[in-house]
Formats: sequence, C-alpha cells, structure tokens
Amino acid sequence: MHGEKKPSLVFLVDDDLDDQMLFRDAIIEIDPAIEVFTAVNGVQALQKLTKELVAKPDFIFIDLNMPLMNGIQCLKEIKRLPGFLHVPVVIYSTSSYEKDIQQTADNGAFHYIIKPFSFQELCSRIQNVFDMPIDE
Repeated sequence: MHGEKKPSLVFLVDDDLDDQMLFRDAIIEIDPAIEVFTAVNGVQALQKLTKELVAKPDFIFIDLNMPLMNGIQCLKEIKRLPGFLHVPVVIYSTSSYEKDIQQTADNGAFHYIIKPFSFQELCSRIQNVFDMPIDE
C-alpha cells in the first residue's frame, strides 16, 4: 500500500442499482471493513456531502452517464466543495472513449475505471486505485 492509509469509507454515485450492488460486493471482497455509501445521481450526492449526511469519504467513485447531472458536472461540483479538493474522485463508467477519459482528467479526476465484465476484474481495478499514491 505504498505507506498510504487504507480507505475506510467509499462513496459511490451511480444511477444503476445493479452496478451499485456489484460495486458494494467488490468492496466487501477487497476489505469488509470498508463502508460504502451511495447516491443515485449527482444532485443527491452533493446534497449528502454538503449536508454531511455522509462523512468525508476516502474515495469517491462517480458513474459518467447519469440523469440530472452527469459525472463530469458532479466531479466539478465536488471539487468546489470546501475540503474536497484533495479527495480522490474516480470516474467509473462503461465508456472507454479517450475524450471522456481526458475530459475527466482535465477536471481533476484521480483515475478512470472502465466498468469491467468480470467481478474479479472489478475487484482488481478498485484495489489498484486504492494502491495508488495520493498527493495531498
């Protein structure tokens, strides 16, 4: 873990409840002690974060394609919240378009995960994110 502290709280923003469940299962597989909070869209995510309905997460994962507010808009808004500039935000999407990946990086995304087809691959991609050094 490169001397990083292990995440204890992860926040997932995804309108697909099946994807939420799969993600939650992957986190349990990686470390059952990690808490997962979820929101079904960017608007709900911002409400939960600004009203402190969830503690400040160690990582935020955001789906790119959501109703009301897409992943890029959500990413931009989270980065504007006081105290959230250094929280790593990972885009979690089915899109593998280079343009999407570049645009999220330009807006401060920490990493980009393309939703994989296999559960083991999902676990390994999330674990890789947790293993990356984070610049404070």
